[in-house]
Amino acid sequence: MSAPPSSDPVDARIAAGAFLLVDKPRGPSSHQVTAWARDLLGVAVAGHAGTLDPNVSGVLWVGVGPALKLLPLVLEFPKRYVASVVLHGEVPDRELARVLGEFTGPIYQTPPVRSAVKRERRVRTVHRLVRVERDGPRLLLDLVADSGTYVRTLAVDVGEALGVGGHMEELRRVSTGPFAESACRPLTALADAVAARRAGDPGPLLDLLHPIEEVWREFPSVLVKEGAASALAHGAGLASGGVLSIPRPFERGARVALVTRTGELVATGVAQYESRSIASVRHGWVVGETRVFVDPERFPPRWGKRARPAGRAADIGR
Repeated sequence: MSAPPSSDPVDARIAAGAFLLVDKPRGPSSHQVTAWARDLLGVAVAGHAGTLDPNVSGVLWVGVGPALKLLPLVLEFPKRYVASVVLHGEVPDRELARVLGEFTGPIYQTPPVRSAVKRERRVRTVHRLVRVERDGPRLLLDLVADSGTYVRTLAVDVGEALGVGGHMEELRRVSTGPFAESACRPLTALADAVAARRAGDPGPLLDLLHPIEEVWREFPSVLVKEGAASALAHGAGLASGGVLSIPRPFERGARVALVTRTGELVATGVAQYESRSIASVRHGWVVGETRVFVDPERFPPRWGKRARPAGRAADIGR
C-alpha cells in the first residue's frame, strides 16, 4: 500500500517527485555530485540527466523520488554550451565561418574511447554553432546540440575540417532545455538549505527542490478521462475514447504527457498519430510506448465491473 502523505513540506515535495538544478563545479564527476546531493537530502536514491565530464562545469539536473521516472524526458532536451577551443594553426575568419556552418545540422559522431556508452557511430543534431569571440587561435563558441553530443569530439572534428587541428580547452553547460544556469545553485547552497531546515525553516530547501511539473509541462499534453487514467496506470496505452482534450497540437512520434483533468501526470507516451487525427481513430492506441509515472494502487481498475454483452471489449476510455 502507498504510504500516507507526509505533513512535512520537504518530505511531501520529495515524495511527489522533485529535482535540483545544481551548478556542477570542475573536478568531481557528475555521479559524485549527485551522490553528495543525495546524502545531503537524506534520500536513498538520486539520479542525474546528462553526464558532464569531471573537468566540465555547469547545469546538472538531479532528480529524487518519482522525478527519476522523468529522466527520459529531460534527456530529450537539447543542451547549450559555451566552449573554449584552441586551433593548432591560423585560419581566416571566412573559412572558420564556413566550416562552423557545415557542422550545423545533423552530424555523425562516434563516442570517445573513455565514454559510458557503446562506441557506435550515430547521428546528433547541432542546432547552433557560432563564434562569440576570437583571439588568434583561441575561439569562444556558443553551441546548442542534442543530448548525447560529444563537444570535445566536435572541437577535434572542426579542427580537422579546417586542416589545422584543434582541441577543446574548457567547456561549460549553460542550459538544459528550459533550465538555465541562472536557476542553478552550488552544493554549498544545498548544504545551507538543509541546515536551515534542521533549524526549523524549510523554505530555502523548498526553493531548491523544483516540482516535477516544471519538466512535463514543457511537452505536449493530453488530458485523459478517469477510466483511461486507471488503465494507463496499469500499463495500457491510450485509445481515442479516453481523450478529454488536447491543449496544443503535436506531430506523430512526439513525446506527450498524459494528465488527468485535475492536472496530475499519470504517464508519458509516444503519439501514434498527429493530434488533429486522433479523434477519428477508431481502433488501437493513439498514444503508445507508455511509461507509468504514478503508483497503480492509487488508480484501482475500473474495467470489468459491469455486465456487458459477451464478446464486447471493456470500454476503458470512459
